[in-house]
This record gives sequence, C-alpha cells and structure tokens, in this order.
Amino acid sequence: MLALTASERLARAAHDLRLGLPVAVRMGAQSWLLAAVETLVSARWAGLQALGDPALALSARRGQVLHIPVYDGDLVRLDVGNTASVDWLKAVADPSFDLENPMKGPFHPRRGGETLPHRLALKLCKKAHLLPAALVVPITTPLEGYTILQPSDLEAASRLKLSKVSSARVPLEVSKLGHVHVFRADDGSEEHYAVEIGAPKRDQPLLARLHSACFTGDLIGSMKCDCGPQLRAALAQIGIEGAGVLLYMNQEGRGIGLANKMRAYSLQDQGFDTVEANHRLGFEDDERNFELGAQMLKALGFSSLRLMTNNPAKIAKMESSGIKVVERVALKVGENAHNAGYLSVKAAKSGHLL
Repeated sequence: MLALTASERLARAAHDLRLGLPVAVRMGAQSWLLAAVETLVSARWAGLQALGDPALALSARRGQVLHIPVYDGDLVRLDVGNTASVDWLKAVADPSFDLENPMKGPFHPRRGGETLPHRLALKLCKKAHLLPAALVVPITTPLEGYTILQPSDLEAASRLKLSKVSSARVPLEVSKLGHVHVFRADDGSEEHYAVEIGAPKRDQPLLARLHSACFTGDLIGSMKCDCGPQLRAALAQIGIEGAGVLLYMNQEGRGIGLANKMRAYSLQDQGFDTVEANHRLGFEDDERNFELGAQMLKALGFSSLRLMTNNPAKIAKMESSGIKVVERVALKVGENAHNAGYLSVKAAKSGHLL
C-alpha cells in the first residue's frame, strides 16, 4: 500500500528533471538514465558520458526543423559521442540559439533498437514544462539514489485524474452568486478551477467556457492574444444569463508553460507564426488536455453544454469524453492590430471558427 503509483513516480521524475537530476528507467535486465538537456550542467554531463553511450532524444518536430531524418515516428535519436559539450546540446535543443549557431551538424541519427526510454524522457520533459530534449544513457551500474520508472509508466504519462478538494462562495463583479471549486490532479501537478455562477440546473445544458490560463493576456493585459477579452466576455455573458460555469485550466501557453511560451514569443519576433514557433521548440501545435475539463464538469454533475468557444477541438474532446455539446456559442472578441496575425493563424492552421 505504500509503494508509489505510476502517476507518483512520473511526478517525482518530472520534478527531478526540473532540478537537473537524472532519473532511471528499468526494463528487465536493461536500465537507462534520462536527463533533461535544458537543466543539464557540465559536471553531470561528464558523469553521464562516463557511464555509457549517450543518445540525444528530440521530438520529431524539432528534428524536422533541424532537417534530421525521423526514423522513430514521434522522435529522433542522435549519436552524441564524447566530444559534445553542454553548450552544443543546448544549442541543438533550444531554437533561441538557431540564429547564433546555424551550423550544428552533421547529425548522426540512430535507427533500430529500443525507443521507449527516449519516448518516456520526452514525455517527462513536457510534463516538467522543459524543452523536449533529453539525454538517454544505457547503464550497468546499480540504480541507487534515482527515481526509477517502469515501462508501463509511459502509458500513465498521458492520464491524469482530478478530484475536487475545496469550494467556497466568492462574490464576483458579474454576479454576487459565485462559487469557486478547486480540483487537484492525482500527480500533484497544477490545480484547476471551476467558477460556478448562480444555480445552473444539472439536467439542462450548461452555459460554459473552458479557458486556459494566460498570464500575459488575463493578468497583465497583453495585446498579443485574445485570451483576456475572452475571459472577461465569457464571465460577463454567464453573469447576464444568471447561471453557468467557467473552467479555468492551468495549461499556460497551450500547455507548454510560461517559459516556453516566452520562447515562442521570441521566435514570433523573428518572423515565425504561433504554430511554427511551437514546432521549432519541439512541441505540437497544442499540448493541452481538454479531457480534464470534462472530468471537472462530470464531478459537478453536468453532462451537456452550451459551450462558449471558437475552437472545434474543445467540442470534439467534450463529446469524446462523454459531455454532449448541444450548442456552440461564438466568442469573437479582443482583435487588435497586435494580434490580427495570431488570430489568422488560429483560423488557418488550428481550425478556429473566427
């Protein structure tokens, strides 16, 4: 009963990577150490090199940017050798250095062999909101002092379970009848919030908004996106109708975290659009998990929605998660001279109904 669950092992491993510590994965008689490139320091790199033959794992998106053949579907593996420096590894992983170091190759991609440790390493980097780039080193030394993962943990990396931990009445500007419910993930990661206004009936379609956290747009008034205006417009509409729920999901930057979002903004200043910037960083267009919103709605007793969104992917995920969307309520606000291109890309590349 005291053994760690898969979710707990993954959470501990992701935290270790953020600290710059390696983690281990064991498959039968084989073992590997995994280390995130972003938090790697020279002393630990030297220690990893001394243990075995390291490979650098990158996402297929980053591999495509660097014109590396993608042999393993969603990732690439590169021979590193004993001459690579930490600075070189970080330059390969981080597109912020692409203009300063345009000639990083030649690269020597690996083919064949086991890829599960590399795939797990990239999943953990994303979970830790680090750049998806990791060193994977086969080892024969005893696994002492490391968080040890199992092969089956890869499947658990994509599963989270939320539980409601608290709620309280919170009078709001749009309605004095506000309640905030706090949900916590079983892996101890970000909490998510449901703002319930009025007394929405559980047996009727709920006016709802799934809103992803946006520090820049929601809090400091950034004009690079339409998030802040959408948040305020959604709350105002729920207040006017007298009942509804706004889910505030802590999935900053389409799920890549604020630090990577700022990296993406910097790449946008170089001329790349939102999607291109995410790909250069090694991420997909959108790394969010909307199924978490469905979990929250079910826990609150709702099964059908009038969903305020311009994003068909949210509708599809609600439907596939057992929440019926009976109506899409358009939310077209917040366009300005600074975000017109961003909104055009959302429509053209992400299918938003703008």
